[in-house]
Amino acid sequence: MSEAIQILQKYWKHNTFREPQEEIINAVLSGNDTFALLPTGGGKSICFQVPALINKGIALVISPLVALMKDQVANLQKLDIKAIALTGGISTEEMIDLLDNCQFGNYKFLYLSPERLQSEWILERIKSLPINLIAIDEAHCVSQWGHDFRPSYLKISQLKTHFPKVPFIALTASATPRVQEDIISQLGLEKPAIFQKSFARENIAYMVFEVEDKLFRMAQILKKNPEPSIIYVRNRKSCLDTQLQLQQLGFTATYYHGGLSSKEKDKNMQLWMREEVQIMVATNAFGMGIDKANVKTVIHIQLPENIENYYQESGRAGRNEEKAFAVILTSPSDIFQAKDQSIHTIPDKKFLLEVYVKLCNYFQIAYGEGIDEKFSFNLNAFCVRYGFPILKTYNALQFLDRQGILTLSQEFSEKITLQFIISSKEIMRYMSLNPREEEVIVTILRTYPGIYDMAIPFNLSLIAKKSNHAENEVSQILQHLRDKEIISYTAKNNDAVLVFNEIREDEKTINRVAKYLEHQNQLKTTQLESVLQYVSDTTHCKRALILTYFGELRSAPCGVCSYCLSSKK
Repeated sequence: MSEAIQILQKYWKHNTFREPQEEIINAVLSGNDTFALLPTGGGKSICFQVPALINKGIALVISPLVALMKDQVANLQKLDIKAIALTGGISTEEMIDLLDNCQFGNYKFLYLSPERLQSEWILERIKSLPINLIAIDEAHCVSQWGHDFRPSYLKISQLKTHFPKVPFIALTASATPRVQEDIISQLGLEKPAIFQKSFARENIAYMVFEVEDKLFRMAQILKKNPEPSIIYVRNRKSCLDTQLQLQQLGFTATYYHGGLSSKEKDKNMQLWMREEVQIMVATNAFGMGIDKANVKTVIHIQLPENIENYYQESGRAGRNEEKAFAVILTSPSDIFQAKDQSIHTIPDKKFLLEVYVKLCNYFQIAYGEGIDEKFSFNLNAFCVRYGFPILKTYNALQFLDRQGILTLSQEFSEKITLQFIISSKEIMRYMSLNPREEEVIVTILRTYPGIYDMAIPFNLSLIAKKSNHAENEVSQILQHLRDKEIISYTAKNNDAVLVFNEIREDEKTINRVAKYLEHQNQLKTTQLESVLQYVSDTTHCKRALILTYFGELRSAPCGVCSYCLSSKK
């Protein structure tokens, strides 16, 4: 029995690999650079985790998705495999400790974002680690022609000079032929072993229906197919509205979006995973790391952004290889709305600069400062303050996130506001009587000079960092000050955490990335046209249209999609 199979049995309790996992693992173990294009649900992580466990040393895994990194690290830790992730918002001291653990603690996996490689000291520390494999997840991010281009991915190829004998494996679930060539070139893969599984999902029937009443048709589909289902929507409001409408019709449904706390996300997820409810209504925040085999139906009631996203989201159906359905419901106004929304929500350079400058002002970041500072962030409150349109602003922030200028983590957090309600003379007296709290109080007063006059948004982690205290210590001091009626202190729920990855340089920062913005806007327009063509085409098989988009040109009609069924009639 091969060592790879033994590892698979020991940790994942499977006796055989899926096609072509074993061939990919053997290529990596032979020391070859490898490119693997495995459609969603194809088991990409196994392809680098198994060889990393076989070889001595630690695997470096580069991924842009904080949620996916945390999910994979948590899953490995449950299997008693030592893994660490360097995500945004971790202090320098913590990172030093984590990297020490990697060097001396017999760890097997180090996950980090590509932006981390831009820090010279982190790169120097990585060079000293016994790296046995470098895995690049979501490898399409290295290509300007990909649907999620990140310039920081272009720096990954520099690792080749530091680790010339270490194999690279690049993995992605969706890439057109042009993007595939670009990935291999930009990462500097040397004579890579290339593995590409067909994008054809034979058991999925792709359906597009133009309907007047989406809720009525959705109910028909869900009654006919009472197994677990996912309904994808484009925003949080639609998420809640659709879930309530379905419940009123007698269906069991829950919901999932980026603004929920981790506890709520997990609770709703478990309701659906355990099949206590039939339907999960979700934004595209739902799906990463979700592997539920018996999903019967995936319904999109609003048009997806691009074919790549649609393929991944619809591919969450039918992983048990039984017949499943991927449905898009459209109405006559959808195409007009999609075009109009696209025009009005794509940020240009001028708007991007305005958002960035106002964001820095909002958090009182001075020019030349701000690196590694972390803030609770509410998009609605920010947009109201400056009169910005929400969708356009969100797209601008997402672009800044992809460029590595900041990290916008869609994680539930608390927004704290704080005000001193006694005079400065009394505060001086209090500090003299309570010297252990003095350093924190002085730091607050220096950081927020207007804190006597009004309640000011308060950044707990920033004060902890500046005063050299742990966050829980600062929290305890604040509670004590509130109990003594020295401060008024309120905490409100927020929907994101924002980390600044660079110092503030205004025009210099935006000018550096403006060329990518122009290219991305053009690409988004082209991708939307592909979606509109897919839903409006009445003369070709739907599966064939998807396969053609991904470069598989010789595909016969599937016989089960909405076009094939209507042509049979």
